[in-house]
Amino acid sequence: MFNKIKSLTLAFFVLIFILSPNNAFAAKYPIILLYTNDVHCGIEDNLGYAKISQYKQDLRHQTPYIALIDAGDAIQGTPIGKLSNGNSIINIMNAIGYDFAIPGNHEFDYGMQQFLKLNDKLNCNYYSANIIDLKNNINLLPAYKILQFDDVKIALIGVTTPETLTSSTPAFFQNETGEFIYSFDEDATGEKLYTKIQQTVDNVKKLGVDYVILVAHLGEHANVPRWSSIAVANHTTGINAIIDGHSHETISEDIVQNAKQQNVIITQTGTKLKNLGQLTIDTNGQISTKLIDNLTTQDTKITALIATEKQKFAPILNQTIGKSDVFLTTVDPKNNKRLIRSGETNLGDFVTDAYKTVLNTDIAICNGGGIRNEIPIGSFTYNDILNTFPFGNMCVIIEATGQQILDALEMSASNYPEENGGFLQVSGLSYTIDSTIPSHIITDDKGNFIKVNGAYRVQNVMIDNKPLNLNKKYTVGGTSYILKLGGNGMSMFKNAHLIQDEMMSETDVIIEYIQNHLNATIDNTYENPYGQGRIIIK
Repeated sequence: MFNKIKSLTLAFFVLIFILSPNNAFAAKYPIILLYTNDVHCGIEDNLGYAKISQYKQDLRHQTPYIALIDAGDAIQGTPIGKLSNGNSIINIMNAIGYDFAIPGNHEFDYGMQQFLKLNDKLNCNYYSANIIDLKNNINLLPAYKILQFDDVKIALIGVTTPETLTSSTPAFFQNETGEFIYSFDEDATGEKLYTKIQQTVDNVKKLGVDYVILVAHLGEHANVPRWSSIAVANHTTGINAIIDGHSHETISEDIVQNAKQQNVIITQTGTKLKNLGQLTIDTNGQISTKLIDNLTTQDTKITALIATEKQKFAPILNQTIGKSDVFLTTVDPKNNKRLIRSGETNLGDFVTDAYKTVLNTDIAICNGGGIRNEIPIGSFTYNDILNTFPFGNMCVIIEATGQQILDALEMSASNYPEENGGFLQVSGLSYTIDSTIPSHIITDDKGNFIKVNGAYRVQNVMIDNKPLNLNKKYTVGGTSYILKLGGNGMSMFKNAHLIQDEMMSETDVIIEYIQNHLNATIDNTYENPYGQGRIIIK
């Protein structure tokens, strides 16, 4: 009798083991998901695409079960992206052989129509569960893709941060009357996003998948916490791992808890191909992740393709614009950490001076997130300018009240001391941020400014050495992204009088300032990396 019970018990556990989705007989070889995020056109930076392509090929000597994934923001960030409207990057991604990709917020920087063209051109296409075409009330893109290796099914679900509505150009998601015709499942609590992701997870589970991997452009420590990957993990079930992006964090493997207190892995590679991520599902069903930061061998076909794509634009990019006697920076020289999104820098002063001078306005403002690189000492080219200002923004002039200007400065300082892409560099004015006062900014469910419901952190605003007059109207120069289109939630300017509409690109304004107002030389006026004392932190 004992032997019979023992045999039945053993048979029961063998059956349970075989039926388990993570059993040792599910796949003959390890399943490897390679992943990138926030490449931002860094096609030759750090590891570079050519080495990643070769590594992918070399892995096939170990296992045939390999897929390559991108978690967004691949096609924008350097001149090759801007000048080709993203096409050059898509050509390279196709040659490497990406199997799955999602749009980050910057995939939309060339406009919705161009994004849709790039989606058709990308061999694997884009996926995202939470981009809704409100005109037809349908998903703009497929929500998921199922990969099968032997008997193992893996669902890859895409999700794009709702912050895209303000961090990309809001007008791209609106109709001609300013109504939003696309949604990212945004709301004031995060519940719409959590619900959509949970519904998608439940749907793929019904299809018999063994693993669910969320490929997300959210950020573990995101600007909007309710839309972070941690928040999504905490409010959902059934997700095994989150391959993340957006916040440029380097995360080999973090373990967080889902709504049932089960473990969820979060991982992210940083930016500009500093690392390649590798998620492995071993033959015993266990999931592990690691980051690879050292590869040596290049795929010569990809190297040649990159050279071809770059050569298309070489005559334009190699033109000399001027020279600089100082290093114009975005970082704090004391610790080499990015400063331009939380404090004044000499590059911020230079850019806003260019706007104010060439546009001939009372003041000028520029969001720190629009400045992406430094300007070096010595001669610099058009390529250097485009590397620093890659968005192709157009400049405008508006007439705004002192109250609107104060609200914009308050919105920009709302996250301090945390970084904020909407942090404003300024010319023609100065102001103080009292960081001991908490932010009282009220925004709508899309992150757009509504009002200040309490004391202002921003104080002592001076224009032309005179206190800001809240009722007076001032001319303001800057990009259409901030002043016309409400980027970074700057909706306080929405009804401002538009004096000059998109007559020059920001790069043309900057080049004119250098060549016609500075005699092609940026001198010691901008020597101090911390700027000229326009922004005081208290």
